[in-house]
Amino acid sequence: MIILYDMELQENIENKSANPFPFSNLFLLKGYVTGKNDFWRYLLGIIMAFAGYLTFQLIMMVPLMSAAMSNGITMSEIAQNPNILFNPEKIGINKSLLLALMMGMFVFTMLFLWIALKYIQQKSFTSIITGFEKIRWKRYFFSFGIWGVLITILTIASYLMSPEDIEVRFNANQFIVLLIVSVIFIPIQTATEELIFRGYLMQGFALAFKNGIAPLIITSVLFGLMHAQNPEAQAHGLLIMMPYYIFFGIFLGILTLLDEGSELAMGIHCANNLFSSLLVCSKNSVLQTDAIFYTNVENPGGEFFVWLIMASICFFILFKKYKLSNWKLIVR
Repeated sequence: MIILYDMELQENIENKSANPFPFSNLFLLKGYVTGKNDFWRYLLGIIMAFAGYLTFQLIMMVPLMSAAMSNGITMSEIAQNPNILFNPEKIGINKSLLLALMMGMFVFTMLFLWIALKYIQQKSFTSIITGFEKIRWKRYFFSFGIWGVLITILTIASYLMSPEDIEVRFNANQFIVLLIVSVIFIPIQTATEELIFRGYLMQGFALAFKNGIAPLIITSVLFGLMHAQNPEAQAHGLLIMMPYYIFFGIFLGILTLLDEGSELAMGIHCANNLFSSLLVCSKNSVLQTDAIFYTNVENPGGEFFVWLIMASICFFILFKKYKLSNWKLIVR
């Protein structure tokens, strides 16, 4: 008998047929027993989330193109290089304003996903975040803190070891605006990505494959492909950047399955983007911000190696603290 901490989930299980459940993982099981899970409903849900993203992107293009053309950039230049619209220095727009506009796409994505969950699949946000009754916020903030500390240590160490490669560009007024915008919008942006990839799609693919391995691989590859148009991917090539994106997805996916919820993954993802936006910016950073440091040197291969070390340290700490030792949860 499966003993759950979510009474609603327990009631849904008792109302299901007597057939054996395909999952021992509470998170995947919650996707199985809650809401309406027809294929067309999942497909429509993804289409709606994507529609929300595109809707705001179209809205955002109006002020960005206006700023670009006011700054002497022609339509032909924009057509040849659409990423120019996301370069604040090229189009002459405030960096924090551009960041807020970019993050607005994820606000619309989350809104449209919520509509699909509520009215098409009759699910709650909680059901695609955790296998438990309530969101485990202590886990979220603990993993956020661990990853934030690791990024901060890495940034300071990099500056001390190679001060000639990193320039301090701290401006108090600009940084305060950046801090406000980042704290408001980046948690929404990262939560939206986690809700879709480690939540909605993870549970959806698990229903199709009746295991956790295939969803882990598929969602990680899709997570990588979603970032394929990032400026750093265009600058350094997909062969260099795609392993980083996919391995990050695998790292977050494994934590989600082992912990039977995505709170740890959401905390790490939020800290990664938030601290990156505040601490370091480079020529090809996807988030062009008024960060404290600006680096003139980009070494994606070396950075990926350092990331593997960071991920290993973080995983070890979380593995020990939360006893994430039941590897069968990834299979079923």
